[in-house]
Amino acid sequence: METDEQASGWRRGWSWVKSKLTAPRTLLAFKAALAAALAFFIATFMPGVVDDYPYYAPLGAVISMYPTLMGSAKAGLQTLTGLAIGIFLASIILFTGIPSLPGVAFVVGAGVLIAGSKRLGNGQEYVPVTALFVLIIGGPNAEAFSLGYIVQMAVGIAVGLAVNALIFPPLNFSAAALKLSDFRTLLARHVDEIGEALTERWPPEHEDWSTRSQALMEGAAAVRSAVSKADQGRKGNPRALRYRRNLQTDFADLYALENITFHVRDISDVLSSAVWGKPFPAELPPEMCAPISDAMHAVAALLRAWDTWTEDHPSLAEADAALAMLQEKMDQERQQGAAALTATASVAMALKRIIDGIRLRVVPDVTDAR
Repeated sequence: METDEQASGWRRGWSWVKSKLTAPRTLLAFKAALAAALAFFIATFMPGVVDDYPYYAPLGAVISMYPTLMGSAKAGLQTLTGLAIGIFLASIILFTGIPSLPGVAFVVGAGVLIAGSKRLGNGQEYVPVTALFVLIIGGPNAEAFSLGYIVQMAVGIAVGLAVNALIFPPLNFSAAALKLSDFRTLLARHVDEIGEALTERWPPEHEDWSTRSQALMEGAAAVRSAVSKADQGRKGNPRALRYRRNLQTDFADLYALENITFHVRDISDVLSSAVWGKPFPAELPPEMCAPISDAMHAVAALLRAWDTWTEDHPSLAEADAALAMLQEKMDQERQQGAAALTATASVAMALKRIIDGIRLRVVPDVTDAR
């Protein structure tokens, strides 16, 4: 009899295998293998001298296999351009009859110079390599080799594009949405931790929040990458006709989150300076800690409400009220002097910008008016 522990182990094992089999990289590997095999099979039926070079077709298929259709098409076109330039350089040597050693030096030097053009992209490295192939491998049959090389590579690239287009071309919409949501959660947790630190025994015992600036920047960069991949994935993708998503909204959310991240980092710097005197000296009156903490928690709740926003959600009103209480407390403490309230004013302004930025994204009327 199979025990519950064994059954649980089998389920965990199958879940792990399933996650690997359905991973984007696994799908890409399968499509690359299939495209290479199909390209090699088709290459053997090509007419004339082209049939003598079938091994370049699977190479073309592998070169063109990118996670997105636009990436595949771009890589394929750039590769063919690089091949054509390399063949042209070799043709100059063959036509002029320059000896082998100077000829090799010329095509390599010229090829490397031309390959410095960013416009060639993936085709950069193929310029000098192709020229060398034509000179050394092609030799006296350089014309036939050049024709077979570029035609078979083109066949492979075409097969790769077809396979990539027909077999689940990825859209990456879900990954972009998940990254946006995860990053909002990260920001909310960070803001909450700052709020908690302000009400601890002074100075706060933990300072993780004050050293998380780099993590926030990396998180924002990861979100931008995910949204950009989703945008690239939809271009030319037949699945995008069925599974539609307004990526303009995602880009607007991304822009708002990047601005919010800037203001959160600014708050972290100001408050850590008030606590530990670095990265710059700042003063924070003890009476301001509680209202700032309340406002920070309200903003964190507003960030968490972003994903499930409804018109009657109280978090925006609560954030506005907490900010108003902070500003009222600042007015009451004005007698302490401007210098004593500089840090508080900076935090309040950053919180206001965060709240207004979220308001633009979650309140339909405000967003439409923009």
